[in-house]
Amino acid sequence: MSETSNANSFSIDGQRIPFTPGQTILQAALAAGVYIPHLCHHPDLKPHGSCKLCTVIVNGRNGSACTQMAMPGIEVENNSPTLNDRRRVLLQMLFVEGNHFCPGCEKSGNCQLQALAYDLEMLAPHFRHAYPVRPIDTTHPDVWLDLNRCIMCELCVRASRDIDGKNVFALAGRGVDSHIVVNSPSGRLGDSALSIDDAAVHVCPVGAIMVKRVGYAVPIGERQFDEQPISRQVDYLAARHIPIVPVAATEER
Repeated sequence: MSETSNANSFSIDGQRIPFTPGQTILQAALAAGVYIPHLCHHPDLKPHGSCKLCTVIVNGRNGSACTQMAMPGIEVENNSPTLNDRRRVLLQMLFVEGNHFCPGCEKSGNCQLQALAYDLEMLAPHFRHAYPVRPIDTTHPDVWLDLNRCIMCELCVRASRDIDGKNVFALAGRGVDSHIVVNSPSGRLGDSALSIDDAAVHVCPVGAIMVKRVGYAVPIGERQFDEQPISRQVDYLAARHIPIVPVAATEER
């Protein structure tokens, strides 16, 4: 390998990964076809680092792959029993902190949380279920919000703010009291500026934000993560983009 290529590469589990200056470890890994588990990352949005599933070991120290910049020569540990055990614990906590009933969820087969649990062989929740009392908002004509499935990744918050320019969603509260709130006079989705074309509607990795009347258009068994594990769909994860309708076109409807 040339000196120039060495200057723009690092290693993950012994595999040499090229990167473009400005890329994070996760961005470079996905571009090179290397899977790092994650939930709060999306290629159309700025790094956030909230879910911690992408935690890797960089030169012996823990770091979030979605926020830590790729640097020449760093040594990254990713696919190890120790790290995957930690990721399973994080997934177990996400499952028990909400109300996730996969067999009855319309997002089943398209859900990243479910797909990660399968991929990391999470066979049981381990912790006691919290069974929180969370509302379901069906007041919008085209979209419904089920906070029972929300994992507080803030993808909808960031998409609404940074892409849609509407700030429809926000995160309120602290710790176990954290929850998504809707920016409208009544606090209801139907009274907000949300449109079915908004990026915030289409970015949720679980079943918290769903478009009405299309829940079972694609049968379970034929969905994104039904045929192949999420870890084998690196190209999809790296290239997926939110379908966005220009604001002007949305306002004319």
